[in-house]
Amino acid sequence: MKTKDFDYYLPEELIAQTPLEKRDESRLMCLDKKTGELSHHHFYELPDFLNPGDCLILNNSRVLPARLLGQRLPGGGACEVLLLIDRGDKTWECIVRPGKHLRKGTKMQFGNGELKAEVVDVLPDGNRMVKFDFEGIFLEVLEHLGKMPLPPYIKEELQDQERYQTVYSKFEGSVAAPTAGLHFTPELIEGMKARGFGFEEVTLHVGAGTFLPVKDDDAARHPMHTEHFEVRRAAVARLLEKWGRITAVGTTSVRTLES
Repeated sequence: MKTKDFDYYLPEELIAQTPLEKRDESRLMCLDKKTGELSHHHFYELPDFLNPGDCLILNNSRVLPARLLGQRLPGGGACEVLLLIDRGDKTWECIVRPGKHLRKGTKMQFGNGELKAEVVDVLPDGNRMVKFDFEGIFLEVLEHLGKMPLPPYIKEELQDQERYQTVYSKFEGSVAAPTAGLHFTPELIEGMKARGFGFEEVTLHVGAGTFLPVKDDDAARHPMHTEHFEVRRAAVARLLEKWGRITAVGTTSVRTLES
């Protein structure tokens, strides 16, 4: 399986730079597996393509404002840090720029010195271990100083950071949004519940692998990064008791799993 097999041309003018005012008016493409026919719809029509009694599993992870823009010390050269994994003791595994200037021992500051940091190790894959120095609660500092880690093809600054969260997000930990869920609205979910569709939640924190390009020509040799997830026992028990199948809405498909 070669990476070139997945090459396709996507005109830049078709990449939306700002979210729609109404989330569920986003486009929805349907592929009929039997006939191969394509049809175009809106996300609010999703229930029409599901089976009565289906249960949808929602990922309730919240995206961290994990992108920090600051200056190197001394000198003031620009730097960028993307938080990946909390390793404890105020230390995070991070992707950094510019890598050649952020060696072990390099110090940085963000804001007006409200957040300071030092590169304490360079990992074999090029990621950095960065230890932070701050007052108060780190997540509150991030909310003030951090930016949402938008994909590189989004050039516009996000005005409302909550638009890069799903409406049912609860637990911080992702470095990118579980994008298929961005199109749900509370009204759509309530309407689907009224029609008999079930909903359960899991937590899967989207990790660094979503940002990393596939460098090997053979996609099978691409190292896949692990991600933290949690499935609650009560949710599994309810699924087994009430529904015979689970429909999971992914970024590219709707899958049905038989119990």
